[in-house]
Amino acid sequence: MKVRVGINGYGTIGKRVASAVAEQDDMELVGVTKTRPSYEAHLACAEGIPLYVAKAEQAGDFEKDGLKVEGTLEDLLGKVDIVVDATPGGVGEAYRPMYEKAGVKAIYQGGEDHGLAGVSFNAYANYSEAWGARFARVVSCNTTGLVRTLFPLDRDVGVERVNATLIRRGADPSDNKGSGLNTLEPSLKLPTHHGPDVQTIMPWVNITTMAVKAPTTLMHVHCIIADLKKEVRESDVLAAWDDVPRVRLVSGKRGIKGTANIMEFAKDLDHHRGDFMEIAVWQDGIKVAGKTLYYYQAVHQESDVVPENVDCIRSMMKMEPDAARSIKKTDDSLGIGK
Repeated sequence: MKVRVGINGYGTIGKRVASAVAEQDDMELVGVTKTRPSYEAHLACAEGIPLYVAKAEQAGDFEKDGLKVEGTLEDLLGKVDIVVDATPGGVGEAYRPMYEKAGVKAIYQGGEDHGLAGVSFNAYANYSEAWGARFARVVSCNTTGLVRTLFPLDRDVGVERVNATLIRRGADPSDNKGSGLNTLEPSLKLPTHHGPDVQTIMPWVNITTMAVKAPTTLMHVHCIIADLKKEVRESDVLAAWDDVPRVRLVSGKRGIKGTANIMEFAKDLDHHRGDFMEIAVWQDGIKVAGKTLYYYQAVHQESDVVPENVDCIRSMMKMEPDAARSIKKTDDSLGIGK
């Protein structure tokens, strides 16, 4: 029997998670919610996805715009086993009483505090911690990117300390507001929250982060310095990532010099929506000096958390006890690593 999944919030993350859930043969996408009749609401209806409104008083606006509404969020919660909350950061907390009342499990996104769910999730690092959980939180795009590359290194080599500087996109491509068009804006509250967020997954890792917001919408770039527990060669580093399809090596020598090239590469690979769910690491930007590792990676902020949400559903619903099997099933369905 398929697990019934609802998506609360059909925006940047929600619509991508909805598409991913629809590709799983052990899950059923029951419906999605919107608060207003945007083009994304029309897109959902055009794709045959049942559409619900967050509040009953919103239904009239949808009907005036020619959109069929199946009911309210409360109605949707009565039909699902688990809901993925993809509402804007800080909003999910207000919905928790509804989820509790309906008796459904819920997955929050990285914009919410760790304490809201009590479990922060990454499929590679702590799949089992979400096993059977009532609530869980898939960490943010940047935290997901850091954990994806640091966890295998710590597992195979050992990581003593990490210093990472994040060059952050100013806004998502669809946003009409965000950072200034002609400025680089450093985060003056230091260290930034990204390090503590990594520690919700890997509490033993000593990590400090800084961040600069840049006038781009494409991707984030991380500049990482990791002090390892032993001396290694670059081949040892590559070996740690070799069995991680969600980490993909790219090469400046082959023309992928920046984030624009990566996004073009995603289109050439015929990825849905042009997404790049893997973390891109520049192979020719890896340098080892004794026990110190230097490398660059790029994170597609719109999509890298999507497969994590799918795996989190399996763990919370006790569908697949083996993390590796869930990850492979998800990756195969979404074309990750191909």
